[in-house]
Amino acid sequence: MTAQVDRDRPIPDTRIFDSTESRLGYRLNKFAMSMTKAENREAFKADEEAYMARSDLTEVEKQLIRDRDWRAMMDEHGGNIYMIIKIGAVIGQGLYQIGAHQRGQTYEEFLATRNASGAR
Repeated sequence: MTAQVDRDRPIPDTRIFDSTESRLGYRLNKFAMSMTKAENREAFKADEEAYMARSDLTEVEKQLIRDRDWRAMMDEHGGNIYMIIKIGAVIGQGLYQIGAHQRGQTYEEFLATRNASGAR
């Protein structure tokens, strides 16, 4: 079996979401995945603290969600963008808002870097 990633040719400033990252982010990604059910989204929107209390998140992970610290969720705690965006969608922060946060830019600055006219 051939490895999917050639670790001898890293891409600068790119993190590989591998099995280590997956284990690190298991709780956070599981929590995010729970947002695929309408009743969970409604419960989270109604009372974030109560919903998080029912999860198996650590206090650090809960604080990341409270702070909307998308960068730390993904860069330091194994969050997968495809999972984390589910949390963002529930609270009205989509891919571009998360992307702006990841790059340390305002939403408007980030939009200015997009090629598509009227991008959101």
